[in-house]
Amino acid sequence: MSQDESGRYRTGQTALLATVAEAEPVVEHRRAQFDASAAAGIPAHVTVLFPFLDIGLISAAIIGDLTTLFAGHDPFTVRFDECGRFPDVLYLAPTPAQPFRALTESIADRWPEAPPYGGQFAEVIPHLTVAHGQSPRVFDEVEAELAGRLPVTATISSVGLFVSDGRSWRRHADFPLVGASDNTSPHRPSSPSIHNS
Repeated sequence: MSQDESGRYRTGQTALLATVAEAEPVVEHRRAQFDASAAAGIPAHVTVLFPFLDIGLISAAIIGDLTTLFAGHDPFTVRFDECGRFPDVLYLAPTPAQPFRALTESIADRWPEAPPYGGQFAEVIPHLTVAHGQSPRVFDEVEAELAGRLPVTATISSVGLFVSDGRSWRRHADFPLVGASDNTSPHRPSSPSIHNS
């Protein structure tokens, strides 16, 4: 996730994120130092799609569509074994990455007006940001520290819809990944958990 040119997120902006609670003990301290999204209330995560539709455009029908779409994906286990880098970002690389790509592609196909990262990149590489906007020396130090604390194994069982008020983010809804292997309710996917706080 990235901020706009003013250094702030826009009010009403939304993001679909796979949060990774299992990574928090490993990355929380460094994210607090070097990832502005942490200070804005975003937990450790792999971005599924950002930016998504502004919250004023997200109707009950769209929430229903998101529920159905995500329910069609199986929960999955992922390992973060090593760090990777973009020119301005140090991140944990997930293995396998394909389930995250599948989630992103399914949302982008359904809502082509909301391409990943605004269409800035030809390829979307799933990642869990630890630090951005730092010097290579800082990235080297953080990577060396993290190397001794990996791997992290996590289960991804839902995707959260987060909403910005311009300064901070709050979780608005959670969409369970149900998948074909769950036959408890073949015709009715699990309802999302809506947060009204």
